[in-house]
Amino acid sequence: MKFGVIIFPGSNCDHDAYWTIQHVARQPVTFLWHESHDLENCDAIIVPGGFAYGDYLRTGAIAKFSPVMDSVRKFAAGGGLVLGICNGFQILCESGLLPGALMRNVGLKYVCKPVYVRVENANTPFTSTCREGEVLTIPIGHMEGNYFCDEATLAELRRDQRIVFRYATPDGDITPAANPNGSLDNIAGICSPGRNVLGMMPHPERSSEPELGCTEGFKIFESLVGAMAEK
Repeated sequence: MKFGVIIFPGSNCDHDAYWTIQHVARQPVTFLWHESHDLENCDAIIVPGGFAYGDYLRTGAIAKFSPVMDSVRKFAAGGGLVLGICNGFQILCESGLLPGALMRNVGLKYVCKPVYVRVENANTPFTSTCREGEVLTIPIGHMEGNYFCDEATLAELRRDQRIVFRYATPDGDITPAANPNGSLDNIAGICSPGRNVLGMMPHPERSSEPELGCTEGFKIFESLVGAMAEK
């Protein structure tokens, strides 16, 4: 099993993800350069958080043209596991790997704090160690985390159980007050039709060790390792 973490100009959570995989999950991991088509035989790809290409034009709009993303699209089409975190989620949407778009937060302010997310679907390679309805504490840190899609896409996401995480209260209630950025339907994370691509705004790598104050984000990586072992 081998993980790959992509580095774009402006990535700032790539080393965090690398550390979590190497030192917490204790799995082989390598960095993948944005200008390369070579995914180096990785079994799972992490598109990390940050500000790829300075978020010029809009978040993810330039990163989608990177040579590495061409390879990631082919990798995902073949069933490969891809996790996009924060800016990575934005890039996956811009690249067409996930539907919808991430817009400016309601209130037009950068939001950085721990939030509660409810697991809506535990039957994915990213959530198999979770329970449906379980509430996880995971930090966010973004300016453009306001998920939006058209009504037909939202209906499809609901019907196919592709909404994986929703912002919630500590008790698991889905309320407007629990929504930190105005996301449609309190959406915090969605997956592809094949459930092998996940985009999420919260940062699981920032909640994977006791030293960080919470460890529930590690369940995402733990689930990924289990899914890779089953392949």
